Amino acid sequence: MASVIGKKVGGRTYYYLVTSARVDGEPRVVSQRYLGTAEEIGRAMEGDVSAPGEARHRTFGDVAAVWATLRRLDFVRRVDEAVGPQRSATTLGTHLALAVLHRATAPETQLADWWRDSVAREFVRADLPNHWRALHRLTPERIARIETAVADAVLSWLGTGDAALAVDVPQFATFTTADPCRCELAGLGLVVTKDGAIPLASHVYPREEAPPFAELAERLRSLYPVTLVFTAGQAAQLDLGRHFVGALPLSEHPELLSKPPSARKPVDPERFAGLTALDTRAVVAGVRRRVILTHSETLHNAQARAFGEELSTATRELAGLDAALASGVYRGDRGQVNAEIARITRGRRVERVLSPSLAGTKPGEIRLTWKVDDAAVSRLHDEFFGKQVLVTDHDWPVAEVVTAYRARTHLDSTFRWLTGPAVTGPAPRWDWTPHRIAVHTLVTVLASTVTHLMRREADRAGMNLSVRELMDSLAGIGETVLRYPSTGGRPRTRRLLTERSPEQQALFDLFGLSSLGGYAARRSSAPPASAR
Repeated sequence: MASVIGKKVGGRTYYYLVTSARVDGEPRVVSQRYLGTAEEIGRAMEGDVSAPGEARHRTFGDVAAVWATLRRLDFVRRVDEAVGPQRSATTLGTHLALAVLHRATAPETQLADWWRDSVAREFVRADLPNHWRALHRLTPERIARIETAVADAVLSWLGTGDAALAVDVPQFATFTTADPCRCELAGLGLVVTKDGAIPLASHVYPREEAPPFAELAERLRSLYPVTLVFTAGQAAQLDLGRHFVGALPLSEHPELLSKPPSARKPVDPERFAGLTALDTRAVVAGVRRRVILTHSETLHNAQARAFGEELSTATRELAGLDAALASGVYRGDRGQVNAEIARITRGRRVERVLSPSLAGTKPGEIRLTWKVDDAAVSRLHDEFFGKQVLVTDHDWPVAEVVTAYRARTHLDSTFRWLTGPAVTGPAPRWDWTPHRIAVHTLVTVLASTVTHLMRREADRAGMNLSVRELMDSLAGIGETVLRYPSTGGRPRTRRLLTERSPEQQALFDLFGLSSLGGYAARRSSAPPASAR
């Protein structure tokens, strides 16, 4: 049974459409819909629906998805338990959640500017004026306990038994000290999950005092039983123990590079389109080990384009040098000319295919010619471009070995975004004390943890996206807020989401944003709270 009832508040009557029914034999109100004041109902019946007085647009999807992930991790409660008793009304867990939310969604925007216009204000109750002061309470001991608590939450989410990797990110961030003429470049050692490269623990160090990679690996191994991941440039520093996945210099294994394409097999066409591999054994540092030769069509094409640009630049500069010699503008001796040629052609790939030669001995008489060795160019394409040689002591499937090695690539990309030169930090910007660097590192690592966890969820749902691509796609889900003129009560507002692409809709559903934002019910504001 439906009826209209009125509630009088502050001298005004607000009307509702109420539906009643018998529940367990007793009459009960089962639904209630706000209709408005008598004046509003009258205008609506006459077709006079007021246009909104103002409208504003803000991003919704990225903030809501990060907040949903933080809630699923039970982030605030876990951090507060790790920190211990607090007297502040806004806890450190809330402040740190806000910092992570800001860093993951708007790292290049000042916190106060982002907060003023962000949908985050609907999710977090924060004491913004005291934000940085609160984070100052993050002592090294508290930071360590927080990392452990969040890592436990991640491993609980993933399930037990997820292998961990030890990865070095040597170009983590640059910090300007109180001395404006001096900067500190920091590196970062990380323990991450093999599934998703999700950070679990970190160790930041000044680059000028960088520990040998083997020493850093042992520090990380003391935190978790890990598989060491290393690049070709780090291989010579290591005494390979258990366990490891790494790259070897291509030049050390010419017998593998000369193998025909038919020797390689597709790795996993769905996860790694265009990637083929040869799983075999070879002698590495005097020991016969498992090695995997991979070839990526994407990497091959990228390297070929880069080489083409390098070669074009080198030949253009050689032509300029030849013209300067012929016109007499450049009158260096043969030693000086050879030094200039070496500068132009430096770089192993260009040196392999360019053959410059000089005629004449005296300044003003020297002439330059060169040729490109087409056969050498073909060998680069056939034997080097797109290839990597991986070594491991694991018996994992090839796809898992590749996934483990690529963890560092994903982390490099994420940290370049989260710690770039435009990224905001504590004010004043130049005053990076060791404590502020530690807090900045914690916030950055936790933002990486949350976004990599989100990327893993998207990947499992069939969307192969980088963290930046994922966040950009989510940020494209916007919210338009329409504010209608007041008719005597509180101004009415209505929130609408922008049109979504199929990918954005899939992400919207994946992270449960309809329930978080209230869009399952197409939310709009009602009368004053006391009238409801």
